[in-house]
Amino acid sequence: MSVTEQQVLECLAKVMSPRGTALTNANVLSAITVTDGKVFFSINVDAAEARAWENVRAQAETAVRALPGVSVAMIALTAERKAGGAAAAPPPPPRPAGGVAPASAHRHPHPPGAASPMARQAEIPGISAVIAVASGKGGVGKSTTALNLALGLRDLGLRVGLLDADIYGPSVPRLTGIREKPQLNDDKKMIPLNRFGLAIMSIGFLVEEDTAMIWRGPMVMSAITQMLRDVAWGTLDVLVVDMPPGTGDAQLTLAQNVPLKGAVIVSTPQDLSLIDARRGLAMFQKVNVPVLGIVENMSYFQCPHCGTRSDIFGHGGARHEAERLGVPFLGEIPLHMAIRAASDSGNPVVESEPDGPHAAIYRAIGAKVREQLEGAIAAA
Repeated sequence: MSVTEQQVLECLAKVMSPRGTALTNANVLSAITVTDGKVFFSINVDAAEARAWENVRAQAETAVRALPGVSVAMIALTAERKAGGAAAAPPPPPRPAGGVAPASAHRHPHPPGAASPMARQAEIPGISAVIAVASGKGGVGKSTTALNLALGLRDLGLRVGLLDADIYGPSVPRLTGIREKPQLNDDKKMIPLNRFGLAIMSIGFLVEEDTAMIWRGPMVMSAITQMLRDVAWGTLDVLVVDMPPGTGDAQLTLAQNVPLKGAVIVSTPQDLSLIDARRGLAMFQKVNVPVLGIVENMSYFQCPHCGTRSDIFGHGGARHEAERLGVPFLGEIPLHMAIRAASDSGNPVVESEPDGPHAAIYRAIGAKVREQLEGAIAAA
């Protein structure tokens, strides 16, 4: 049985706003997206009223989740300060699973004496270490690197999960060839899909591949929070999180939700990519997340026929940048047809050519990451 938008609206009509009017008549609802039992929308209010509306958001989420046919509900509270108005006091932190703090809590510095946003961090039960794979810009092969790094860590004997948190352009379904939808367990948590010995979850499993992911910032935060907390990850040594490119709400939400054990920055050799990589590195340092190192992807082109090497984008820029900034350099990955073809076919190169030179590169990078995480994994 599939839920409809009309059923969602009828359900929300029974939820009262702080003013005593039905939520559907309060002129605060965004467009409602309903896809295969997945419901997404936001409640848009002024920041001065955010505290009162958080309880309404929770009631709306509970009501929608109770509808027959609803498997996932992501409901965000968007609280924005009116032009010229005073900043509102931040609302209480969200409940661990499914909620999201209003935008003002993330977009403005917390007042002197107030609790740091990092105080909301909480370990994910069963997971020893969470690491982020990030880039300052798109198009540098971050998702391919994240997946093959996860497989490299798997080959080193670790229990590994992969979370595709790039909700604007989720690539993991294509990179893994996964077409199934996640099921729910008895606790209404999503069960990650297993492929290549990895526990994998992606927002791309919940929506169609050609769906435009046009979400406001707070909905991004809500989605990532649920992908972290409302998934039955089981017992993992490492959860690798493929982040969206840039330095925005998604990165801040992850850093505020879980105590990240580190971040891997992916860049290409040319100066433009390195400028953005610096921004990503600086952001993680600002929120006290250790930088595990920099990977230079598309480091050089290797002809699949003659083996000739060409430095199309220059070479060594990421290594020099790592040395300049005093962070580890994790390795060079070539621009090669085998990596591209394996990724496009949903059979990543570490899995499809485990004895090949490219798999060896990813495993070597994984070994350097594991070495830095050994303390956290051993303690857990």
